Amino acid sequence: MTDETVVSVVQFAPGADVEANRSSIAGFVERAAALGARLVVFPEYSSFFVHPLGAEFVEAAEPLDGPFVAELGRLAGAHRIHVVAGLVERTDDPARFSNTLVAVGPDGALEATYRKQHLYDAFGASESSWVVPGSLDEPQTFDLDGFRVGMQTCYDIRFPEVTRRLVDAGAELVLVPAEWVRGPLKEKHWSTLLAARAIENTVYVAAADQTPPIGVGGSVILDPMGVALAGLGETPGLTTATVSRERLDAVRESNPSLALRRYRVVER
Repeated sequence: MTDETVVSVVQFAPGADVEANRSSIAGFVERAAALGARLVVFPEYSSFFVHPLGAEFVEAAEPLDGPFVAELGRLAGAHRIHVVAGLVERTDDPARFSNTLVAVGPDGALEATYRKQHLYDAFGASESSWVVPGSLDEPQTFDLDGFRVGMQTCYDIRFPEVTRRLVDAGAELVLVPAEWVRGPLKEKHWSTLLAARAIENTVYVAAADQTPPIGVGGSVILDPMGVALAGLGETPGLTTATVSRERLDAVRESNPSLALRRYRVVER
């Protein structure tokens, strides 16, 4: 176990050109590794994205052993780094796909997956028309230099029990890849909800959003007190921060909210 590790978040706007998306990811992974990052987090739908959702996503969907995850594995192995990104995953349903996060380790192997549980059927959108909701399985987490890492996706952040369930599974750093759609007060919701999840769970949060014209940007790394350690505006880029065991322990000692809680999360 180490006392600290370095995390990067990336924001960009993936498109319909899957080769271009993979090329962008490769460049950012190289930059993150050069900065000493041990983990780099990319947005939701990093493998493919167009607006609005439609049949193109089903056509572009790949299996977990497809070229997108294989390329993430190659990059992770080449740079000895963890890589997390959003995949449009093929399912058994010929008309829908899975909105999936994949975590690939420094040996190039797939370490964890997460399929979005709360689909974006809000603010005029209907993600469930095209996406199969993730099952309520036990959270898959992975190890990063002795820190336990969990994942959730975009709209999930509006449901505090998702993060709390990850924390109950031992997560100390929660990753939130997103395509947070622009709209009235949406930027405020994004920043407020991310900070709330960090504060109430006394965990680090690393959120990677897509950039405009559809996303809001605002990718950020927050500490367990909700302090922004690093952040980005509305343009494509990468930012990096250090996750500290000393800081995590000190916050949990002064604010033992997890130990004092009187409720547990139960499936609906």
